[in-house]
Amino acid sequence: MKRVRINRQKVGLVYRKGDFHRVLLAGNHWLSFNDKVMLYDQLQIYTVLSDMEIVLHDEQFSKNIEQISIKENEVALVYARGNFSTLLTSGNYFYFKGIISLQVDVVNLNSIEEITSVDLSILKNHRVAQYVKTFKLENYERGLLFQDGRFIKHLSSGSYSYWHGSHSIEMLKVDMRNTQMELSGQELLTKDKAAVRMNFQLEYRVDDVQKALLENSSFSKQLYTTGQLAMREIIGSMTLDALLESKESVGEFVLQSLKDKSDKLGVQVVQAGIRDIILPGEVKDIMNQVLIAEKKAQANTINRRDETASTRTMLNTAKLMEDNSVLLKLKEMEYLEKIADKIGEIKLSNGGAIVDQLAQILTR
Repeated sequence: MKRVRINRQKVGLVYRKGDFHRVLLAGNHWLSFNDKVMLYDQLQIYTVLSDMEIVLHDEQFSKNIEQISIKENEVALVYARGNFSTLLTSGNYFYFKGIISLQVDVVNLNSIEEITSVDLSILKNHRVAQYVKTFKLENYERGLLFQDGRFIKHLSSGSYSYWHGSHSIEMLKVDMRNTQMELSGQELLTKDKAAVRMNFQLEYRVDDVQKALLENSSFSKQLYTTGQLAMREIIGSMTLDALLESKESVGEFVLQSLKDKSDKLGVQVVQAGIRDIILPGEVKDIMNQVLIAEKKAQANTINRRDETASTRTMLNTAKLMEDNSVLLKLKEMEYLEKIADKIGEIKLSNGGAIVDQLAQILTR
């Protein structure tokens, strides 16, 4: 015989000649030398025994254990004294009752419901995290949730966690803020066959997330192409001069054209306009020459207008002086005063009036 001691929180299973014989609880026990004892910790969870059905026939064993059955695509979160202890995957398990209170929460990994009852720190645990998919949407973002490629629901801003197993779970998201799109280096022909290169700018925002992400493969590329076609349409109907004189009308036409078509893309175009028009070197030189010629013509017109006005004024003054001798005399005295300011010295003889002598000197 041999003596065996079973400590507290331990349980022993006695096997005799390879077959289960009995259960040993805490205390001292006498066994045959041929008996073997398998010790189990009552604080642990174990995979079911290969001869579990036989062992369960022992009443003392069966009334002190709790069995757990976890199906495929399920996991179990085990809590001891209210704290997370471990995670169990699919299989059959058992643990001993009485020493410690265990809470086992079985989770369906194929569920599409958001995880709200499990603390975030547990979801980040390395054993649990491999079964969790987490998504985050900023305040300016919206998203669509998919399971196995099938649309499930809309998501607003926030953080979301979902279980995932054999099923895939994904999310598509889009920025809802106003976004600028550059249509740079567009080579276009005007109505009069002038080649111009244009930089155009659009501003848009997404209004319908489902249309933008589900009904269109790439709404931004389609919006870009639609903007290009609208530009070609309006530029091809305008001469170069008309384009340079009314650039704003191009932006207005493109904006209106895109508003009618962008609804199918789930977006709203809020602004459109030309940023730059780049002319070829030859056209630029010709435009500069035309501008110089126009400015010269304007200057000549202004000079002729001034000369005409001056001549008309002189003619009117001459007519007034012709009809009024006093006015003529006053005009003579005005000119004499101006001339006298420039004369340093004047010599006069004794006879005659001074004014007459001055007149004779000046008219000599």
